[in-house]
Amino acid sequence: MGFEQFRGNAPTVGRLREMIARDHLPHAIILTGPRGAGKFTLAQMVAKAVNCLERPLAADGLPDFCGVCRNCERIAQADALDQRIAEAVEARENLRESDKRETRIFVQTHPEVLVIPPDPPQMLVKVDQVRHVIGEMYYRPSEGRQKFYIFSESNFMKEAANALLKVLEEPPEFATLFLLAENSNALLPTIRSRCITLRLAPLTAGEIAQDLALRTEWTAAQKKLVAQLSSGAVGRARSFDLNAYLAARKDALLLLTTALGENDHSGLFRATEAYRAGGEGKGKTDLLISVLYSILEDLLFLQAGSPELMRNQDFQAELASIASQVSFSWIVRASDGLGDLQNGMRRNLLRSLSLDGYSSSLET
Repeated sequence: MGFEQFRGNAPTVGRLREMIARDHLPHAIILTGPRGAGKFTLAQMVAKAVNCLERPLAADGLPDFCGVCRNCERIAQADALDQRIAEAVEARENLRESDKRETRIFVQTHPEVLVIPPDPPQMLVKVDQVRHVIGEMYYRPSEGRQKFYIFSESNFMKEAANALLKVLEEPPEFATLFLLAENSNALLPTIRSRCITLRLAPLTAGEIAQDLALRTEWTAAQKKLVAQLSSGAVGRARSFDLNAYLAARKDALLLLTTALGENDHSGLFRATEAYRAGGEGKGKTDLLISVLYSILEDLLFLQAGSPELMRNQDFQAELASIASQVSFSWIVRASDGLGDLQNGMRRNLLRSLSLDGYSSSLET
């Protein structure tokens, strides 16, 4: 139990631990990296290490956390962030309508660690969430050494971002903010200038495959495929739904091959009929679009003579057949069409007809 469980990015992890050792954590840290790289996990580990009641040292002499003391255990209850957010959203839904409108989503399992996720349904950090942070940030910690505020995604409303600047200009010495972002440029320059930025780099496919070694339900070939598809994000690899991906890839191939000359569209219609309204249909459609983007990227690699860069390595023969039939301009048109398809989904267009229309628009 401790920092040794964090996979990869040893320089970034080591830098944070050295700051803890010197009792000199910055007041605000922007932690960037791809989705699933471990940004939230690392922020939680720092909060545990600072507030751990045992404060052990690792073999390298740097601070660690025990994982079993009261503070570590309470902070760890927020590690399953998606589950805690779902619980908070459900609790809000059970409130009276007037109270529901005034209630914002937070996750707090320890008095000194507050997680601020984007507030649904807009999935943006609201100004009321930042004002709540401002309102309680300046009270000294009572059950730990330092307070932590973890913004799990940096999708701020304009008013919220401006309110955050007030905290960053005059922060208390006993509090640290973590702003987690896939790209720090999503934050205002005035916010970036008041924080230090640390980056979690993608891991290699080999490092991901090594991490997946204990997944006995997958074959070696499947582990290799997941490692290639996870884009270097170990968290994404660990939670990867391979069956769902393969089903979506089968439908994606059907959309493309139908556009390239299949006279019988009945198979396409049967497949797209499953992409209906509702949350489940949205999830399936989002995955299908993501897979289509991945396939189009692999087609470009094949046409460029760089098959080693493909993510769908196990599908190379099928994609090579498509690549030989299409031009670069066709791939660009297919990619642009996916953007139009996503816009249509936001306008609640019928998903099955939209997918049928997308395939028809690519016919040569």
